[in-house]
Amino acid sequence: MVALAGCSSGGFQSDWERQNLKAQAAEEQVDPPAYPVAGSLVEFGVLDAGGFHFFVDGATLSVGKDGIVRYVLVARSPDGVQNVSFEGMRCTTAEHRVYAFGRPDRSWSASRAGWRSLDAPSVQRRHTTLYREYFCPQNEPIRSAAEGVRALEQGGHPFSKGFAR
Repeated sequence: MVALAGCSSGGFQSDWERQNLKAQAAEEQVDPPAYPVAGSLVEFGVLDAGGFHFFVDGATLSVGKDGIVRYVLVARSPDGVQNVSFEGMRCTTAEHRVYAFGRPDRSWSASRAGWRSLDAPSVQRRHTTLYREYFCPQNEPIRSAAEGVRALEQGGHPFSKGFAR
């Protein structure tokens, strides 16, 4: 019992804990990019989207030194109403985050939301689609923005074909 109590004192961390705590501590601080323009939007398909169309602004797609894929997502309803958000995806831990929401005046409103697991019931299908098929093939981040834009233009990343998370 004494040996077990010593292990729970917080002094010992597994390799997984060290890796994930290090990754979270090393997250880059980023400002929202320029508001998206129609000419740089790349549409991607989402099953059972209920008539919605989804786009990523290719000009805002980036992969940080922290391994986080960041992008602006535009969701357009069948009636033409748009929701715009600046988001990030942490591929190694299968998490998603919204950094900011777009306002009608084309400015940004910061989000207070933190990282959420892509396995959470409230996660939208568009996020799991981006994770599995475009930005995190085999649970690893794309290497560059160009690789991500190519995956969007080609309907999926070549490494995501035939692989499931």
